[in-house]
Amino acid sequence: QMFLDDVHRRSPIGGQTGSLIVKLPGKRGRPRRLMMAHVDTVPICVGCRPVRRGGVIRSADPSTALGADNRSGAAAVLTAALEIQRRGLEHPPLTFFFPVQEEVGLVGARHVPVSRLGRPVLGFNFDGGWPGQVVIGATGAYRMTIEIHGIASHAGVHPEHGVSAIAVAATAISQLHRDGWHGLIRKGAQRGTSNIGIIEGGSATNVVTPYVKIRAEARSHNPPFRKRICNTIIKAFEQAVEAHSNDTRQRGRVEVHAELDYESFRLARSEPAVQAAEQAIATLGVTSQQVVVNGGLDANWLTARKIPTVTLGAGQHQAHTVEESLNIADFENGCRLALRLATATEAA
Repeated sequence: QMFLDDVHRRSPIGGQTGSLIVKLPGKRGRPRRLMMAHVDTVPICVGCRPVRRGGVIRSADPSTALGADNRSGAAAVLTAALEIQRRGLEHPPLTFFFPVQEEVGLVGARHVPVSRLGRPVLGFNFDGGWPGQVVIGATGAYRMTIEIHGIASHAGVHPEHGVSAIAVAATAISQLHRDGWHGLIRKGAQRGTSNIGIIEGGSATNVVTPYVKIRAEARSHNPPFRKRICNTIIKAFEQAVEAHSNDTRQRGRVEVHAELDYESFRLARSEPAVQAAEQAIATLGVTSQQVVVNGGLDANWLTARKIPTVTLGAGQHQAHTVEESLNIADFENGCRLALRLATATEAA
């Protein structure tokens, strides 16, 4: 069975296609396995021209990233599917899942109808670098939209009549930074991060800016602390609004929309997917290493939707930068790893 879902119709940014799902029946009586890798890249990869130099592939254009995130992961999973078909290899029931729009909020993994995946029991997501690394957990995140409504006025004739939305934003951000709530956050034993990522506003230098739109995020492995970060950000902007008024004591206002982007997770070391991954890595002659990361993965949503999923590497390094590269030896090991897991021969 092969089909596309309709996730692009439910995505907040639209899109031209949904995620690709391919199901193979496999040997009866064995648990279904999910093999997956997202198929989108980040905008900095547009125009990439891959070139091989020794055992590494890079972009020939120094201004673009390679896009090995996640072309290498998708290639490893696709290689496993093709080798099974070409060589007639025995395998358990399999679902190959190629989700779209991972880079813009894990959209494909978040909205895929789980029933269409065949309800797999073990999940293996290829989206990383060194193939000896087993990602068993990841942070959770809120995405925030903050709209500041100021009061417009002529910046030269009567600036005192206005309330600058830019000034309000600057006050709030400055307070967050000063109090240790922006960037890396350490409060006692709790850890997290926040970032003001996008600021949009203003149209002319002779107008006191009446509107600014900000997009921000808050991350932490601890859900209550993550919520505390969000609440602190909201409070900072509310206080900043109160601190700015015009000559008739009018103030602006702020509207904040915060939405859970993905929840944190951590798999037990005894989880079958973790055990299978470690056994498969051992067949490569590589020492496995279990890690928990501070980024979001499709595995966040698959695990939240009752499909315990580990994330593994296929050779990509320094993703989302112009220094991105693909280590060919690591990629080949990633392909071997994917085939081992797809054929359930990790213990061989």
